[in-house]
Amino acid sequence: MSIDFHKKGVILIVDDTPTNLEILFDLLANSGFTVLVAEDGESAIARAEYAPPDLILLDILMPGIDGFETCRRLKANELTKEIPIIFMTALSEIVDKVKGLNLGAVDYITKPLQHEEVLARVELHLRLHNLTKRLQEQNLRLEQEISERTRAEQKIREQAALLDITTDAILVQDLDNQIYLWNKGAEYLYGWKAQEAMGKKANELLYLQQPLSQLKNVQQALALNGSWEGELYQVTKEGKEIIVASRWSLVCDEQGQPKSILTVNTDITEKKQLEAQFLRAQRLESIGTLASGIAHDLNNTLTPILTAAQLLQIKLSCVDERSQQMFNTIETNAKRGASLVKQVLQFARGVEGKRTIVQVNHLFSEIKQIVQETFPKSIEFSTNIHSDLWAIVGDATHLHQVLMNLVVNARDAMPNGGTLNISAENVFIDEHYARMNLEASVGPYIMMTVTDTGIGMPPEIVDRIFEPFFTTKELGKGTGLGLSTVRGIIKSHGGFVNVCSKVGKGTEFKVFLPAVEATATSLAENLELPKGNGELVLIVDDEAEILETTKILLESYNYKVLTASDGIEALAVYAQYKDEISVVLVDMMMPLMNGAVTIRTLQKMNSLVKIIAVSGLVTSDKLMGATQVTTFLPKPYTTKDLLQTLRNVIFPEIENLRNPLATII
Repeated sequence: MSIDFHKKGVILIVDDTPTNLEILFDLLANSGFTVLVAEDGESAIARAEYAPPDLILLDILMPGIDGFETCRRLKANELTKEIPIIFMTALSEIVDKVKGLNLGAVDYITKPLQHEEVLARVELHLRLHNLTKRLQEQNLRLEQEISERTRAEQKIREQAALLDITTDAILVQDLDNQIYLWNKGAEYLYGWKAQEAMGKKANELLYLQQPLSQLKNVQQALALNGSWEGELYQVTKEGKEIIVASRWSLVCDEQGQPKSILTVNTDITEKKQLEAQFLRAQRLESIGTLASGIAHDLNNTLTPILTAAQLLQIKLSCVDERSQQMFNTIETNAKRGASLVKQVLQFARGVEGKRTIVQVNHLFSEIKQIVQETFPKSIEFSTNIHSDLWAIVGDATHLHQVLMNLVVNARDAMPNGGTLNISAENVFIDEHYARMNLEASVGPYIMMTVTDTGIGMPPEIVDRIFEPFFTTKELGKGTGLGLSTVRGIIKSHGGFVNVCSKVGKGTEFKVFLPAVEATATSLAENLELPKGNGELVLIVDDEAEILETTKILLESYNYKVLTASDGIEALAVYAQYKDEISVVLVDMMMPLMNGAVTIRTLQKMNSLVKIIAVSGLVTSDKLMGATQVTTFLPKPYTTKDLLQTLRNVIFPEIENLRNPLATII
């Protein structure tokens, strides 16, 4: 219980002498204090518990329990232990004073009492008591604030850890585009470490100068709606252009004023590339169907014209020379039209011809001779043709046409000179790579590459170069049927072509033609892919198809396999089979817990664990800098890549056998 006395304070006087009580009562009351009295220790304790005073004046020598015992009991009581106690005594022994102070008293007043001294000491200790109380209250508030701040910081750390686990790139920038948050996902996607990106302008770090206009719509949407979603073209630290699905949110302060922008970016480059392949194939198929129909009608139109022109020359052989020239002109142009129609049909239906076993080395010898004899000397020409190229089934004339068309286009792209390179090698495309290219199939191929350092092409041109009648050359310098015919020939041979071009840097065509079945058989015999000895491998990947195909593949080569669809499941499986697992394959880009976090946790469980990090996005150098792994395997990987990497990691002391098989990475 507490009493509100709107005065200077409440004083409890404890003394068994009525005269002393009366004198002190009058003195303190006249000075503005509220005064309570008690004549012995027991009643003093009871009063103090019932209504704790602000200060106690306590006599030492009293009947019953003396002042020392009363003080001891008051200090032992939770309700009264904080009340300051001043002893009043006629004792002058130092020992007694020390005893009182040790019991918790704050001061002594020696009898006979001096009024000014009593008031001065009472007021002093009341002030000290009040200051102590306020200090304790402030300390309590400070401890609460510290506790709340500690909890808030812990929550922030937990949230920050969650931000680093996600594979999405998360960044926060102020209204001046200056970055002040950059998570691990952003490090993996863009290649910039957090310490490199913090404080930089996002516009300068992530975008080329030309496409900055794409941000105008973003800024307008943020100002209007507070958020924006869409696709953006960005660039990594290495200069690689990527496409991201981007979500922007405007963050406001307590007053509702915008203070920063939260951005979450997901890399969709590979997805967009596959979509583009699919759409391009659909468009070319539609154009082919249309062209085929038009070509059929044109042939029907040109046939009677050509026949009539030839008949007129026979039946009217006596006409004048000018008329004969007109008949020749009609025949020549009808044949030219028929030739164009034939090229259109080659694009639409592919090219039929006499198929034989072709050794492509001879084709390159002919092309090399033509280039060296007829191309400008300002073009530096080089070749890199593997001597052990497999054979293919095809038409040598048509394949010669493909190579000639590509090298002539390369020449025309370098009017001021440059470098032209032709190479060819054996490659084997497995199902991992085939999934990344719609036109590829599993099996052995010959890859022929024609590279120039010419003017290059922008993406919108590359997307259309195989369409019939599409050309970038000047009027009269090209029909636009060359590359469409090339694609038709390659497609009719069961192959496919990839194009990579950059404005001002040059263009690279890669033609893939399947090797003959006989070669494939000999290839399988020569592979000598290393088999396992029953070692247990843990595969960690969030793609169910990759888990299943890799598991079947490894089991076919005498490995035992455990699988996990994310990092959390991987830790549980590894904890159970830690002593049996020989190596762990970890995909770096996974939801919930990404590869880097999974690897660090596995290494805490077992510092000697052998880990193969797998990724289609993260480079080997970047990965090695981010976490300690045994080796790195880039996606898409071939069967040989996977088995050879496993052998190297499990048995590093065995020298790897060299294999003539080249791998598509």
